Amino acid sequence: MKKCKRVGRGIAAGQGKTAGRGTKGQKARSGGSLPLYFEGGQLPLVRKLPFARGVGFRDPWRVQFTPVNLERLAGFQEGAEITPKALIEAGIIKRADELVVILGRGELKWPLRVKAHRFSASARAKIEAAGGVVEELSWRRGGYRTR
Repeated sequence: MKKCKRVGRGIAAGQGKTAGRGTKGQKARSGGSLPLYFEGGQLPLVRKLPFARGVGFRDPWRVQFTPVNLERLAGFQEGAEITPKALIEAGIIKRADELVVILGRGELKWPLRVKAHRFSASARAKIEAAGGVVEELSWRRGGYRTR
């Protein structure tokens, strides 16, 4: 077992006087230990990171839409009215306060009346080409949460 080094026991001991701490400065004093991230008083990297481009930034005003593709609407009957409430009952979306955007992947074989908060241009064209109706729901005024 290695013996521990006994410092500050006089000149003859080999680790007397400054006890291996050098002379002066914060690290030479008792209780002068520094945190690992200390950078001499400049703003440490760990405190800069949230401001670095693309790292950890979250836009507090971003509005999150839940995407639903046309292929998911194929299970509804001809002429059915598709609303966010109907999408919840079908298990396509989870919550009533979700904002829904209809996207154009997939095809529609029969007309549907689709009510959602937003539509992609291709989804709108495909719904109307199948003889369906597109209705955009209001979402900009209160009642909807942002993530």
